[in-house]
Amino acid sequence: MLDKNGIAKRIAREVKDGMYVNLGIGIPTLVANYIPQGINVELQSENGILGMGPFPFEGEEDADLINAGKQTVTLLPGAVIFDSAMSFGMIRAQKVDLTILGAMEVSENGDIANWKIPGKMVKGMGGAMDLVASAKNIIVAMQQVNKAGQSKLLPKCDLPLTGIHCIKKVVTELGVYDILPQGGFKLLERAPGVSVEQIKAATAGKLIIEGDIPEMVI
Repeated sequence: MLDKNGIAKRIAREVKDGMYVNLGIGIPTLVANYIPQGINVELQSENGILGMGPFPFEGEEDADLINAGKQTVTLLPGAVIFDSAMSFGMIRAQKVDLTILGAMEVSENGDIANWKIPGKMVKGMGGAMDLVASAKNIIVAMQQVNKAGQSKLLPKCDLPLTGIHCIKKVVTELGVYDILPQGGFKLLERAPGVSVEQIKAATAGKLIIEGDIPEMVI
Protein backbone atom coordinates (compact mmCIF):
# COMPACT_ATOMS: atom_id res chain seq x y z
CA MET A 1 0.00 0.00 0.00
CA LEU A 2 0.98 3.63 -0.39
CA ASP A 3 1.39 6.07 2.46
CA LYS A 4 0.27 9.69 2.10
CA ASN A 5 3.55 10.68 0.47
CA GLY A 6 3.23 7.81 -1.99
CA ILE A 7 -0.24 9.00 -3.00
CA ALA A 8 1.10 12.52 -3.52
CA LYS A 9 4.08 11.25 -5.50
CA ARG A 10 1.82 9.29 -7.85
CA ILE A 11 -0.49 12.27 -8.37
CA ALA A 12 2.51 14.48 -9.18
CA ARG A 13 2.91 12.39 -12.35
CA GLU A 14 -0.46 13.80 -13.53
CA VAL A 15 0.93 17.33 -13.48
CA LYS A 16 1.99 18.52 -16.93
CA ASP A 17 4.33 21.27 -18.04
CA GLY A 18 2.74 24.72 -18.10
CA MET A 19 -0.20 23.86 -15.85
CA TYR A 20 -1.71 26.09 -13.17
CA VAL A 21 -2.51 23.73 -10.28
CA ASN A 22 -4.48 24.26 -7.07
CA LEU A 23 -3.51 22.09 -4.11
CA GLY A 24 -6.20 21.45 -1.51
CA ILE A 25 -5.74 20.79 2.19
CA GLY A 26 -4.29 17.50 3.43
CA ILE A 27 -2.56 14.97 1.17
CA PRO A 28 -2.71 17.32 -1.88
CA THR A 29 -0.30 19.78 -0.25
CA LEU A 30 2.38 17.08 -0.37
CA VAL A 31 2.27 17.04 -4.18
CA ALA A 32 4.42 20.19 -4.20
CA ASN A 33 7.35 18.10 -2.95
CA TYR A 34 7.20 15.67 -5.89
CA ILE A 35 6.83 17.76 -9.04
CA PRO A 36 9.16 16.05 -11.56
CA GLN A 37 12.31 17.87 -12.58
CA GLY A 38 11.98 19.74 -15.84
CA ILE A 39 8.25 20.31 -15.32
CA ASN A 40 7.37 23.99 -15.03
CA VAL A 41 4.08 24.48 -13.17
CA GLU A 42 2.48 27.25 -11.14
CA LEU A 43 1.04 26.02 -7.85
CA GLN A 44 -1.84 28.10 -6.51
CA SER A 45 -3.13 28.23 -2.94
CA GLU A 46 -6.60 29.65 -2.45
CA ASN A 47 -5.50 31.92 0.41
CA GLY A 48 -3.59 33.99 -2.15
CA ILE A 49 -0.35 32.52 -3.48
CA LEU A 50 0.71 31.75 -7.03
CA GLY A 51 4.12 30.15 -7.37
CA MET A 52 4.30 27.95 -4.28
CA GLY A 53 7.30 25.71 -3.87
CA PRO A 54 7.87 22.63 -1.71
CA PHE A 55 7.64 22.61 2.06
CA PRO A 56 10.60 24.33 3.78
CA PHE A 57 13.32 22.40 5.55
CA GLU A 58 13.23 22.43 9.34
CA GLY A 59 14.64 25.69 10.65
CA GLU A 60 13.98 27.55 7.38
CA GLU A 61 10.26 28.16 7.91
CA ASP A 62 8.75 31.63 7.47
CA ALA A 63 5.62 31.90 9.62
CA ASP A 64 4.21 34.56 7.27
CA LEU A 65 4.19 32.17 4.29
CA ILE A 66 1.42 29.60 4.69
CA ASN A 67 -0.89 27.62 2.44
CA ALA A 68 -4.64 27.18 2.78
CA GLY A 69 -4.06 24.50 5.41
CA LYS A 70 -1.95 26.91 7.51
CA GLN A 71 1.24 24.98 6.78
CA THR A 72 4.45 26.91 6.11
CA VAL A 73 5.50 26.84 2.47
CA THR A 74 8.20 28.26 0.22
CA LEU A 75 7.92 30.57 -2.77
CA LEU A 76 9.59 30.01 -6.13
CA PRO A 77 11.24 32.87 -8.06
CA GLY A 78 8.53 35.06 -9.57
CA ALA A 79 5.85 34.04 -7.07
CA VAL A 80 3.11 36.53 -6.22
CA ILE A 81 0.89 37.06 -3.18
CA PHE A 82 -2.59 38.58 -3.38
CA ASP A 83 -5.92 38.73 -1.59
CA SER A 84 -8.65 36.10 -1.50
CA ALA A 85 -10.84 38.04 -3.93
CA MET A 86 -8.15 37.79 -6.61
CA SER A 87 -7.53 34.13 -5.78
CA PHE A 88 -11.18 33.13 -6.13
CA GLY A 89 -11.47 35.27 -9.23
CA MET A 90 -8.81 33.05 -10.79
CA ILE A 91 -10.64 29.91 -9.68
CA ARG A 92 -14.10 31.02 -10.79
CA ALA A 93 -12.77 32.24 -14.14
CA GLN A 94 -11.38 28.72 -14.75
CA LYS A 95 -7.78 29.88 -14.91
CA VAL A 96 -6.73 26.80 -12.94
CA ASP A 97 -6.00 23.75 -15.12
CA LEU A 98 -5.93 21.09 -12.41
CA THR A 99 -7.29 20.92 -8.87
CA ILE A 100 -6.13 18.26 -6.42
CA LEU A 101 -8.44 17.76 -3.45
CA GLY A 102 -8.77 15.53 -0.44
CA ALA A 103 -12.10 13.83 0.23
CA MET A 104 -14.01 11.91 2.86
CA GLU A 105 -16.18 10.16 0.26
CA VAL A 106 -16.41 9.91 -3.54
CA SER A 107 -19.30 8.31 -5.40
CA GLU A 108 -19.18 6.19 -8.55
CA ASN A 109 -20.85 9.12 -10.37
CA GLY A 110 -18.05 11.54 -9.49
CA ASP A 111 -19.77 13.26 -6.56
CA ILE A 112 -17.51 14.40 -3.71
CA ALA A 113 -18.09 14.97 0.00
CA ASN A 114 -15.13 16.66 1.65
CA TRP A 115 -16.29 19.46 3.92
CA LYS A 116 -18.56 18.30 6.75
CA ILE A 117 -19.39 15.39 9.03
CA PRO A 118 -22.83 15.95 10.61
CA GLY A 119 -22.60 16.60 14.33
CA LYS A 120 -18.98 17.77 14.18
CA MET A 121 -18.05 21.44 14.31
CA VAL A 122 -16.58 22.91 11.13
CA LYS A 123 -15.43 26.45 10.42
CA GLY A 124 -17.08 26.45 7.03
CA MET A 125 -16.80 24.99 3.57
CA GLY A 126 -13.83 27.14 2.66
CA GLY A 127 -12.99 27.20 -1.03
CA ALA A 128 -14.06 23.65 -1.80
CA MET A 129 -17.37 24.57 -3.41
CA ASP A 130 -15.76 27.13 -5.71
CA LEU A 131 -13.07 24.66 -6.70
CA VAL A 132 -15.42 21.80 -7.56
CA ALA A 133 -17.79 24.12 -9.44
CA SER A 134 -15.11 25.82 -11.51
CA ALA A 135 -12.17 23.47 -11.98
CA LYS A 136 -11.46 22.04 -15.43
CA ASN A 137 -10.07 18.82 -14.01
CA ILE A 138 -10.17 17.44 -10.45
CA ILE A 139 -8.13 14.60 -9.01
CA VAL A 140 -8.92 13.34 -5.51
CA ALA A 141 -6.17 12.18 -3.14
CA MET A 142 -7.62 10.09 -0.33
CA GLN A 143 -7.47 6.98 1.81
CA GLN A 144 -9.75 4.34 0.30
CA VAL A 145 -10.99 2.90 3.60
CA ASN A 146 -11.75 4.59 6.92
CA LYS A 147 -10.46 3.58 10.35
CA ALA A 148 -13.29 1.05 10.66
CA GLY A 149 -12.22 -0.61 7.40
CA GLN A 150 -15.22 0.70 5.45
CA SER A 151 -14.86 1.81 1.86
CA LYS A 152 -14.99 5.51 0.98
CA LEU A 153 -15.48 4.80 -2.74
CA LEU A 154 -19.25 4.45 -2.70
CA PRO A 155 -22.31 3.98 -4.93
CA LYS A 156 -23.62 7.20 -3.37
CA CYS A 157 -22.08 9.58 -0.86
CA ASP A 158 -23.58 9.47 2.63
CA LEU A 159 -22.06 12.75 3.83
CA PRO A 160 -23.19 16.24 2.69
CA LEU A 161 -22.03 16.84 -0.86
CA THR A 162 -19.50 19.44 -1.91
CA GLY A 163 -20.06 18.92 -5.63
CA ILE A 164 -21.76 16.55 -8.07
CA HIS A 165 -20.41 14.79 -11.17
CA CYS A 166 -17.12 16.68 -10.95
CA ILE A 167 -14.37 14.19 -10.05
CA LYS A 168 -12.39 12.68 -12.92
CA LYS A 169 -9.75 10.58 -11.15
CA VAL A 170 -9.04 9.19 -7.68
CA VAL A 171 -5.69 8.07 -6.26
CA THR A 172 -5.72 6.09 -3.02
CA GLU A 173 -3.33 3.92 -1.01
CA LEU A 174 -4.58 0.96 -3.08
CA GLY A 175 -4.81 2.19 -6.65
CA VAL A 176 -5.60 4.71 -9.35
CA TYR A 177 -9.14 5.01 -10.75
CA ASP A 178 -10.83 6.90 -13.54
CA ILE A 179 -14.47 7.80 -12.92
CA LEU A 180 -16.30 7.04 -16.13
CA PRO A 181 -18.94 9.41 -17.59
CA GLN A 182 -21.55 6.65 -17.30
CA GLY A 183 -20.50 5.93 -13.72
CA GLY A 184 -18.10 3.52 -12.09
CA PHE A 185 -14.53 3.40 -10.82
CA LYS A 186 -12.31 2.05 -13.59
CA LEU A 187 -9.17 0.56 -12.06
CA LEU A 188 -6.07 1.76 -13.92
CA GLU A 189 -3.19 0.78 -11.62
CA ARG A 190 -2.59 -1.19 -8.43
CA ALA A 191 -0.39 0.13 -5.65
CA PRO A 192 2.82 -1.89 -5.11
CA GLY A 193 2.04 -5.19 -3.40
CA VAL A 194 -1.74 -4.74 -3.64
CA SER A 195 -3.88 -7.38 -5.35
CA VAL A 196 -7.02 -6.89 -7.38
CA GLU A 197 -8.89 -8.91 -4.76
CA GLN A 198 -7.85 -6.45 -2.04
CA ILE A 199 -9.12 -3.60 -4.18
CA LYS A 200 -12.44 -5.34 -4.81
CA ALA A 201 -12.91 -5.81 -1.08
CA ALA A 202 -12.18 -2.14 -0.41
CA THR A 203 -14.49 -0.70 -3.07
CA ALA A 204 -18.21 -0.38 -2.31
CA GLY A 205 -19.10 1.44 -5.52
CA LYS A 206 -19.17 -0.03 -9.01
CA LEU A 207 -15.66 -1.24 -9.85
CA ILE A 208 -14.66 -1.80 -13.47
CA ILE A 209 -11.69 -4.06 -14.18
CA GLU A 210 -10.57 -4.67 -17.74
CA GLY A 211 -7.67 -7.01 -18.50
CA ASP A 212 -4.52 -7.24 -16.45
CA ILE A 213 -4.05 -4.26 -14.13
CA PRO A 214 -0.45 -3.05 -13.97
CA GLU A 215 1.33 -2.29 -10.75
CA MET A 216 1.92 1.40 -10.13
CA VAL A 217 5.37 2.84 -10.84
CA ILE A 218 6.33 5.40 -8.21
